[in-house]
Amino acid sequence: MVKIIIGTKGTGKTKILIDLINKAVKETDGYVVCIDKGTKLRYDISTCVRIVDTDFYNIYSFESFYGLVAGMLAGNYDIKNVFVDAILKVGGADYEALGALLAKLEKLSGGEVEIVLTVSANAEDLPESVSKFSIK
Repeated sequence: MVKIIIGTKGTGKTKILIDLINKAVKETDGYVVCIDKGTKLRYDISTCVRIVDTDFYNIYSFESFYGLVAGMLAGNYDIKNVFVDAILKVGGADYEALGALLAKLEKLSGGEVEIVLTVSANAEDLPESVSKFSIK
């Protein structure tokens, strides 16, 4: 299952994400992974969360991001939650490519893994292929 948190800069997307991460740690029977550009969330989330820094692994496109997530899920069947902050900082503001990524992630999750991403944009600017994943 893929969900996105949409909002412009300063609307509290990261705070919502942090709350969801810490809630998932308490409720899951598997592992929780946080993918971030840098390590700015390190001190706001539980130490039980596995943090992956996209800069460290040179992830700078939606395709390489998909490969990272697919590899993690293939290597560890116990991952139940994946949280991603600022996906557009990884792949750029190509909303059609983002929609394609979200569709691929939805298929990859197989209903077994919850993937939540933040998207810093106006909801009105996003195509249906992206906005359909929005948390209402």
